[in-house]
Amino acid sequence: MTTEGRVQRRLPPLRRIAGSVALVVFGWLAVVIALTFGSAPGKSMAIVGPQAQALAAVTKANGRILASNDYVTIARSDEDGFVARLYAAGALLVLDAEQAGGCSGLPPKRFTAQL
Repeated sequence: MTTEGRVQRRLPPLRRIAGSVALVVFGWLAVVIALTFGSAPGKSMAIVGPQAQALAAVTKANGRILASNDYVTIARSDEDGFVARLYAAGALLVLDAEQAGGCSGLPPKRFTAQL
């Protein structure tokens, strides 16, 4: 009986760690995407993808564009089912903007130094 067969079947520790990290990241992303569907009307959504595709999806989904750059567009709608309509219109990834990066669609607060 040799132990070489068992050693070859086990993954190296680095691969196991990388696999675990990937599983956690993809699991977290799946939960964030699933929770986006339950968001209340009137919340800002971040549409991730090419700008032209995101703008077209927001327009088709009857949303208002708040801000846009090359790969992230912030939009809002007061109607129910906005996220589902965005995906149906061709959005690649839709996230709650407030949770994804603090974007609320409101004007930025100015930093005021106190003396």
